[in-house]
Amino acid sequence: MKNCFSTLLLFLFTTALIAQRPERLNSAEIYQAIEKLNVLGSALYVAAHPDDENTRLITWLSNDLHMNTAYLSLTRGDGGQNLIGTQIEELLGVIRTQELLAARRTDGGTQMFSRANDFGFSKHPDETLKIWNKDEVLSDVVWAIRKWQPDVIVNRFHHESAGKTHGHHTASAMLAVEAFDLAANPNVFPEQLEYMQVWQPRRLFFNTSWWFYGSQEKFDAADKSKMVAVDAGTYLPLRGKSIGEISAESRSMHKSQGFGSVGNRGESLEYLDLVKGDMPTGGDLFQGINTTWGRVPGGAPIADLVKKVLDGYDFNNPGASVPQLMQVLKAIEALPESYWKQVKLAETKRVIANCLGLFYEVVATEPSATPGEEVNITLEAINRSAVRCTLQSVRYLPFGPDSTLNVPLAYNKGFSFKKKLKLSNRLPYTNAYWLDQDWALGMYTVPDQGLRGLPETPKPFKVEFVFLVENQPFTLEREVVYKKDDDVKGEVYRPFEVVPPVFVNFAEEALLFADTKPRNVAVVVKSGAANVSGSLSLDLPKGWRAEPMSTDFNLKLKGEEQTVNFQVHPPATVSEGTIKPKAIVGGIGYAKSLTSIEYDHIPAQTVLRNAELKVARTDLKRGGDRIGYIMGAGDKVPDGLRQAGYTVDLLADQDITLENLKKYNAVVIGIRAYNTVERLKFHQPKLFDYAKQGGTVVVQYNTNGTLIPDAEITPYKLKISRDRTTVEEAEMRFLAPDHPVLNSPNKITAKDFEGWVQERGLYFPNEWAPEFTPVLSCNDPGEPARDGSLLVAKYGEGWYVYTGLSFFRELPSGVPGAYRLFANLVGLSAKK
Repeated sequence: MKNCFSTLLLFLFTTALIAQRPERLNSAEIYQAIEKLNVLGSALYVAAHPDDENTRLITWLSNDLHMNTAYLSLTRGDGGQNLIGTQIEELLGVIRTQELLAARRTDGGTQMFSRANDFGFSKHPDETLKIWNKDEVLSDVVWAIRKWQPDVIVNRFHHESAGKTHGHHTASAMLAVEAFDLAANPNVFPEQLEYMQVWQPRRLFFNTSWWFYGSQEKFDAADKSKMVAVDAGTYLPLRGKSIGEISAESRSMHKSQGFGSVGNRGESLEYLDLVKGDMPTGGDLFQGINTTWGRVPGGAPIADLVKKVLDGYDFNNPGASVPQLMQVLKAIEALPESYWKQVKLAETKRVIANCLGLFYEVVATEPSATPGEEVNITLEAINRSAVRCTLQSVRYLPFGPDSTLNVPLAYNKGFSFKKKLKLSNRLPYTNAYWLDQDWALGMYTVPDQGLRGLPETPKPFKVEFVFLVENQPFTLEREVVYKKDDDVKGEVYRPFEVVPPVFVNFAEEALLFADTKPRNVAVVVKSGAANVSGSLSLDLPKGWRAEPMSTDFNLKLKGEEQTVNFQVHPPATVSEGTIKPKAIVGGIGYAKSLTSIEYDHIPAQTVLRNAELKVARTDLKRGGDRIGYIMGAGDKVPDGLRQAGYTVDLLADQDITLENLKKYNAVVIGIRAYNTVERLKFHQPKLFDYAKQGGTVVVQYNTNGTLIPDAEITPYKLKISRDRTTVEEAEMRFLAPDHPVLNSPNKITAKDFEGWVQERGLYFPNEWAPEFTPVLSCNDPGEPARDGSLLVAKYGEGWYVYTGLSFFRELPSGVPGAYRLFANLVGLSAKK
């Protein structure tokens, strides 16, 4: 079994280390961590997306029962919407991955994933499993079970709910049910057994509630003979919080989804419907499962050692427990190799370090470096207890060498020193590992079995601290980080990153050519190290050409940028393709773009992707030339409209006056604006007057559940539903073929709906006033026609438009037909 337990240890520590800021448990939290040392039970919660998990149940399992609890989210939420910024698709997946890790740091759980990609809403699990590649995702679920060794699995969704909920939801439950037995079969995915052992969980539950029954009354009347009810509303005196309050803090980490939650107090029953395994009695999910040290050969005496630590624990002096805890550590180290040995070794080391008040960290003077570059680091260690502790040595991973120190760490006397290291030329670049290789729709490409399931890429640049505590060796690792003193935020940590010597970023994501005139294509070349020089060229689609063919760049400072401009000539005929840049430095080609993601609630992220610019030569005529845009939840439609040649002004609160609006051909309302922009309801009369006096207002999609009270979205009544068309190739039927929106200035045909991505649209109205003209109709297979995707009404001298078509996805992706149709919408009032 190759590196089985070292792989496990790496996984178990990943969540703890990713916060970057050194952990500092208070005395009560240390006591709870010691209590957990005597609990050897585990649970795995399974669902499809970030935010699907029941944070209350995870919090209860982790903090009240002290069970090792993990959440397996099959996807990273790449297909959702972003309420805090403009990142979508894989970049949104990076954000939501980090939000899940922040949630688990809050509720005490651990985070896991599969390789499945969230490709957008799916109406049936059959479609989901076809796009995901069922066998590969099933292997990831089996891998997660073998790796985590859960006694109990809990599904968020029911495996027999096909067609009743999101296809990803049902598929997640179906896969967990199938994997429940397969994980114990050595003939199933046998390649995994090079790293892991087979494992058979004891029970699998469906975490049901009244919501799945349609009403509280129906749920009250349901047969509960196979259900276990647990009170997950416990109050934790040592934390000063209820489970509901902690779980709300965890839930509120899903900020990109707008899932901020208010904590609750008091009894809170969770119901678990048995799907597989034996029915427990007495409301105990783990009834009949040995969750003590007795489940580990030779482990029974350790329970008594831990109990002695608990009995003698001094909340005012946690360090007094260290000598006994070192005995616990020694006893665990003496056990034969097993899953629980590695889990409890990691937990015990964490407890000891916190009892010592041990602060140890490694900080680089710069946030990044290139392979082979020298890095200056500062190492610091301080023992804030009366326990005898010596820092014997440090080892620099993964390349060595060691520094022998033998420095006694006296009580509260800090020790630090500086070191200059040369990074190995073989160090991989820092990146989200699932984005390293090209991927197909539905599945990320991750060849390395050891990486599958990890929430993020393990950082290879670390330092191993070797202490002597009570004359017993005690080893800890710490990732190298970057830290700065921010004038506003104070101490700010971020990951230290290994980067290429040069990045190439296009200034735009997509570029449209409405004629044969050349357009400027700007490429921003940025250095990852000092004194980087080379040449830059473009790889163009057939029939396209660029001037110049190549140009030189010279960047003296690290982080310096230079914008290189090319004149790109399109072909005479309609054409689509991708432009790729290549920077040659020292005879080596580099073509990675750099994207930085920074939000206060998650660690800063650097994402490397293959740089590319989508280009299209299309027949596009603009209607009007100036647009006012009121942002909603954040999208890139304004950038797309500028690419089409429009002047687009983002309208702030003070800009929304009737006099100011009159200078625009159209005013466009961003996605979910009526869900997120409270003051929009006060501006509605001005928008109505603007349209009445000859302007055009285009309202993009909103969800029906969180509409701002008293907000009138349009001057005529309409009702937003959850109707959507998820198949991007679905036939688009023209209900009003002679309507100006389909004829001027661009003649819209079926060809304009080719090449759409992810979906046709979402949250279509299903009821509307007769003043609206439904223009288009589409539907997913087997469903009735959805006629509410584009509604257009004459209002006074102008127009009011409501559309659920997913322009917010199509324009950034450079879909020509979407541009042509949108040009007709904003040009309605320009046709006089």
